[in-house]
Amino acid sequence: MIHDLPMLHSNIQTQTVPRTTFRNADRSRALEERANELAARLSRFHDRITGCRIVIEGPSLHHTAGAYTVSFEVSIPGGVIHATSGQTPHPEHSDPYLALRDAFENAKRQLKSFALAD
Repeated sequence: MIHDLPMLHSNIQTQTVPRTTFRNADRSRALEERANELAARLSRFHDRITGCRIVIEGPSLHHTAGAYTVSFEVSIPGGVIHATSGQTPHPEHSDPYLALRDAFENAKRQLKSFALAD
């Protein structure tokens, strides 16, 4: 099951529309709002974000231990940042909020590196 849920989020300086997609997981308004909050927070680390897509993928037969996988795809001038909650499922990623946190931290780290190289 896939849900695309574009929402305006005024905190991102470029007025981009973060797009949150749920796969193999029921749509959660609270989780979507948290994802959008984190997407808006990314503008603290790079001020020219032109797009942001978040995919929250629930456990499936192909994932072990019921782990969620979250990915951020952040577009900036000169490139696209791809950040995930990790390639290897962690037991704590049975909580989608923890998987979201880890993906955000990965995106933040990459954006900081990219901004320093600019």
